[in-house]
Amino acid sequence: MLTGWRYRLASTTGTACLVAVAVFMANHPLAQSVFTTAVPLFNRLEPIVLDESSFRLALTLSVLVISGAIWPLYKPRPRRLLDTVFLVQKRVLVGGLALAALGYFQWSHRLPRATLVMIVGFLSVALPAWFLVIRSRPTGSDGRTVIVGDDPAQIERVAPAVEAPVLGYLCPTITAAREGPSGSSEEAGKAIADGGVELRYDGDTALEAEAGLQGALDSLSRLGGLSRLEDILVEYDVDTVVLAFRQADRAEFFGALDACHEHGVDAKVHRKYADSVLVSEGDVGELVDVDLEPWDPMDHLFKRVFDVVFAVVGLVVFAPLMVVIAIAIKLDSSGPVFYCQNRTAGFGETFPVYKFRSMIPESEDAAPADDVENDQITRVGRTLRKTHIDELPQLWSILIGDMSVVGPRAAWIEEEVLLERDAPSWRKRWFVKPGLTGLAQINGAKSTDPNTKLRHDLEYIRRQSFWTDVKIVIRQIWKVMLEITARLT
Repeated sequence: MLTGWRYRLASTTGTACLVAVAVFMANHPLAQSVFTTAVPLFNRLEPIVLDESSFRLALTLSVLVISGAIWPLYKPRPRRLLDTVFLVQKRVLVGGLALAALGYFQWSHRLPRATLVMIVGFLSVALPAWFLVIRSRPTGSDGRTVIVGDDPAQIERVAPAVEAPVLGYLCPTITAAREGPSGSSEEAGKAIADGGVELRYDGDTALEAEAGLQGALDSLSRLGGLSRLEDILVEYDVDTVVLAFRQADRAEFFGALDACHEHGVDAKVHRKYADSVLVSEGDVGELVDVDLEPWDPMDHLFKRVFDVVFAVVGLVVFAPLMVVIAIAIKLDSSGPVFYCQNRTAGFGETFPVYKFRSMIPESEDAAPADDVENDQITRVGRTLRKTHIDELPQLWSILIGDMSVVGPRAAWIEEEVLLERDAPSWRKRWFVKPGLTGLAQINGAKSTDPNTKLRHDLEYIRRQSFWTDVKIVIRQIWKVMLEITARLT
């Protein structure tokens, strides 16, 4: 993988060369003839091959405009593969529109429509591929690595297991306890994280922790506190983060995993955390890879397209029904039509979920309960729940990207604590976007049996693919239709 000035040189030179190749290809008589014949929107156009002077001008302008539009990608920084592809394509489109606008206002600089479309189409494929090639990492290489943790002792244990060169570590600053005149500590030793996390140690524990940190990591630079993680990932173009936390907790541990996921950075954890995260199969050794992106990139793309289409069609088709439901809810009991609830998303983040209100206001409880035994559910609400129609407003959450059509059902934040007590591996569900339905739902698993629900959710994560989602949606629709039929008969 190229870095620093080599990456900048390869990215700028490669972009200019590919733009030149695109212009040459688009101006070739054979390409012009095939394109204006085979593409329906352009089959009425005559092939136009630029003369020598016009071609030189078109080549110069295309290289300058497209290369200028791509400028944010010349700086090396970690990004997920799909993010890189979409950003390059968006910038190519911006460059194409700029060339079109330039031709509109200055006739002598105008590119023929077929030529411009062929240039943009070719670069939309070739340029993303080029940036992925120069950013690809050799197999088995960990590249630039940093250690991130909140516990000096854990960093001390993990550091020797890191085989790749380590740039440094991020850890809260430790202030040793100072003894007062009486010989007792004036203040307990404490570690203050730059990001707002406060760790406290007692007396000798703080001194031992600081001594251990200084002794084991003298050869490494401290790059800052936990709040600087995202800045460090970008500034040092980090490839791998090794997490060394005292425990896999929501605030710090999964927050660091979230930052790695957003920037396309690999994450490794100590093997003892393997029960709390998704790890790559076949890993051996003290450190294991976290599977931050369990989806195949193309399946991920198809899944998002499917989510958007499903949500748009659902909102349009069910709009009249939702109006009727809203009126029924208002007539049945006092209170709002919608119920909003914060639920857990990927990596422990939260997002608001909206449902049609099916219970008496302010009667929600975090403890999982069976609908049959719950006397707080309204008459309309019982029907809505039985037929799952109360979930229709969540189509909006799917459309804006907070949820997916298929995935583990997002749990209520307060409910998460209760479910984790019964199912220790519950947090593995955080590695995929929550869904409207899932394998657990079509198999009848409920929150009252968290271990069964977790088993189905983890099976979905292992099997997930676009076609698996389609099959689950079909089975869920069939199940809902049967339940509605049963209610009506």
